[in-house]
Amino acid sequence: MRIWLIGSLLTVVFIVAVVGVREYYYTNLKPVSRDQQSIIVTVPQGATITQIGNLLQQKHLIRSSTVFDWYVHSYNLTDKLEAGSFALSPSQSLQTIVGIIASGHVAEGTVTILPGKTIAQISDMLINHGFSPQTVAAAMNPSLYSGLPIIADKPSGVDTLEGLLYPDTFDKTASTNPSVIIRESLVEMGDHITPSMKAAFTKEGLSVYKAITLASIIEQEVSKPSDRSQVAQVFLSRLKLGMPLGSDVTANYGATLNGQQPSLTYDSPYNTLLHTGLPPTPIGTVGLNALEAVANPANTNWLYFVTGDNGTTYFESTLQQHNADTAQYCHKLCSQP
Repeated sequence: MRIWLIGSLLTVVFIVAVVGVREYYYTNLKPVSRDQQSIIVTVPQGATITQIGNLLQQKHLIRSSTVFDWYVHSYNLTDKLEAGSFALSPSQSLQTIVGIIASGHVAEGTVTILPGKTIAQISDMLINHGFSPQTVAAAMNPSLYSGLPIIADKPSGVDTLEGLLYPDTFDKTASTNPSVIIRESLVEMGDHITPSMKAAFTKEGLSVYKAITLASIIEQEVSKPSDRSQVAQVFLSRLKLGMPLGSDVTANYGATLNGQQPSLTYDSPYNTLLHTGLPPTPIGTVGLNALEAVANPANTNWLYFVTGDNGTTYFESTLQQHNADTAQYCHKLCSQP
């Protein structure tokens, strides 16, 4: 009799729990409010589902990041959500917001420069937003912006804006010239390079331009803030020891820049697997987090790192340990059999 009673109670508890979870789920799919004002939200390139959900909840556009995560996974939309800037409203349901982000319907009247993008990719983006190829090409001429502080940090022999544009969302009208957007981005980059950050770069033996170059590599190598500060330490240690940086992303950039397919063996000045020191220029845009990693590297003694297929970055002080990590954790990303 007692066993039957306990079983009945457990059944009731289970049913109540299921009903409660179901109610919680459907309640949190509803709009946050009736406010129809649009909010521009920028989903960064490479953002995880959890990061997107947290961003939307912080902006008060969805009720629950947890339910966002459940919904996206239950409908197999994990790989469907796009990066970019989206006009979203608290009056929209969670399903509607997910649909907008998955469809890639970016907000009209804005253009977004994303972290880790090259000048070529940014140019293509601007052309896709309706600017003519001629005006975009003209807007990428560094001489147009000679009075800006960030341009003054660029070496005189470098004739590219690569790495100097700050990733953000910028307003656009039918009459906007792309040079206006480029100028705003350059000004914003200069504003983020504070005197204290410059002092930190100098302490590490880097000019502002070299610091941006290093940050552009870190931007594409890893995404976690804690990993970035450790990767900055690895690269700075290698520079001081005269070791090659050994970065795949620089090698691929150099090959692509010369019209080749991405390659780790193509010999260019950007191939830090083959050459010591920093590459001649940055390899893409950098966000504040990557810059701060260079200014404040971790206090560790690592010389090697590899990001495994599970997204975890493994740091080691010896090549033997590094090779063991690579063999154990990095098969798909490192093209191991």
